[in-house]
Amino acid sequence: MVVLNRIYTRTGDDGTTALGSGERRPKYDLRIAAYGTVDETNAAIGMVRLHLAEAREIDAMLGLIQNDLFDLGADLAVPERQGKVERLRMLGSQVERLERDIDTLNARLTPLTSFVLPGGTPAAAHLHLARTICRRAERIMVELAAKPDEPVSDAGIQYMNRLSDFLFVASRSVNNDGAGDVLWVPGQNR
Repeated sequence: MVVLNRIYTRTGDDGTTALGSGERRPKYDLRIAAYGTVDETNAAIGMVRLHLAEAREIDAMLGLIQNDLFDLGADLAVPERQGKVERLRMLGSQVERLERDIDTLNARLTPLTSFVLPGGTPAAAHLHLARTICRRAERIMVELAAKPDEPVSDAGIQYMNRLSDFLFVASRSVNNDGAGDVLWVPGQNR
């Protein structure tokens, strides 16, 4: 259980922050950037949910995703080390649930004939923004995982990869199952 009695601690005034393990790192550290961008993804999804009064199924899916993103932040904040007690880790079952949700939404969509421009309904536009933030988080996590002694769970990276797919499919779903998508017209403005 998390207990937050004080919001400010002044311990970060020197430009460092603590990982869940207690280790202090500079605020520009790649691991901090990774879970900070996961948090940014979560905030963007919170904005999407303000526009989903008519899409209860997707809103419920996004509620689960927001909780998963906190799990991922916790996973990233306490790097796995040999000989240490295991902390909260992302699981393959979370990735599998996302895949099932993608398949459920995608089955109703009209086939694509072009790339989709971000837009359509407000919910779709916000979903596209969340998708691009998610992809940035994934890139940072992959870069972090490529560093020696900076473990990142495979399930965490897979989750963010599927989440960007989910957010794309969900954007099409809230755009009248793809009928309201704004399609790219190559070379239109030449």
